[in-house]
Amino acid sequence: MQILTLYLITALVFLGLDAVMLKTVMRPLFETRLGDQLLEEPRMLAAALFYMAYVGGLLYFVSLPALEAGRPWQALLNGALIGAMAYGTFEVTNYAVLRAWSPVMVAVDMTWGTVLTGVSAALGVWATRALFPAA
Repeated sequence: MQILTLYLITALVFLGLDAVMLKTVMRPLFETRLGDQLLEEPRMLAAALFYMAYVGGLLYFVSLPALEAGRPWQALLNGALIGAMAYGTFEVTNYAVLRAWSPVMVAVDMTWGTVLTGVSAALGVWATRALFPAA
């Protein structure tokens, strides 16, 4: 039950924060550079499958070790590292091969991915520890 709770809290934080950022900052930023290359509506099944796997990987590599060690700050730092690597892979690869990709897009999205992943992992661990104090 503890792992399911950790997953659900982490996913809710991640998806909630990311939805706001995607609508208010990232979509407008990407529209200015990519224009009609963007879909009117995202392919939600693909996004959902990716995000479910991403949060699962985040738990495996970051949150569970931090929870077991009783160190939520470890989740924040290691989550940020995973976020920088994951978002950096996407952004830097696109910048390397796509004409319309800009350094601003790289910087904004990499920074966001770093913060989002670290904060989501940490809040998941902190909330799970609060709900399961003996853990």
